[in-house]
Amino acid sequence: MEGQTRAGAPHVGGRPQTAFRHAAEDDVAALVDLVNAAYRGDASRQGWTTEADLLGGRRVDAGQIAELLARPGTRVLIAERGGRVAACCELADGGDGSAYFGMFAVWPGAQGGGTGGSVLAEAERTAVEELGCTSMRMTVLRQRADLIGWYERRGYRRTGETAPFPYGDERFGLPKRDDLVFEELAKELNAPPGA
Repeated sequence: MEGQTRAGAPHVGGRPQTAFRHAAEDDVAALVDLVNAAYRGDASRQGWTTEADLLGGRRVDAGQIAELLARPGTRVLIAERGGRVAACCELADGGDGSAYFGMFAVWPGAQGGGTGGSVLAEAERTAVEELGCTSMRMTVLRQRADLIGWYERRGYRRTGETAPFPYGDERFGLPKRDDLVFEELAKELNAPPGA
């Protein structure tokens, strides 16, 4: 799918169609802007998924995005609406039949309009059809209850696995609380008909 786009749902209520593609090197700056705006700082407060009350600092920089794009078995999916980057996510082959879903970001002003659900559905399709995975997993800060609830409504379940937040490593942000912990969510993915 490199360099190609795949259309999502047709126009709904006059909204532009969403097109999906794999990110390339010339997308690094746009991805840095998108991810940082969606997660941290004042801009993120325009949306409902902000973590600005939990973490300060930047979420990513250009070097981290470039490294992610070069990582074998990893794809960064971009959703475009009206020719502009609207959302993204990381999708990595876990090597055990599962795909890891991360770095999920939707422009704060566009959150709540269906873009996130479209990106998640495209990531699930890609995990099955391109990576051959049968499940998807992710880690979410336990304190982000609204976001965990959003995933649960889409079939994801808490596995009971947790991981400590990497306090002291500024690449992950500047913690504003001392009780941060990641919780794993997972979902079994259905294979496409005829697979």
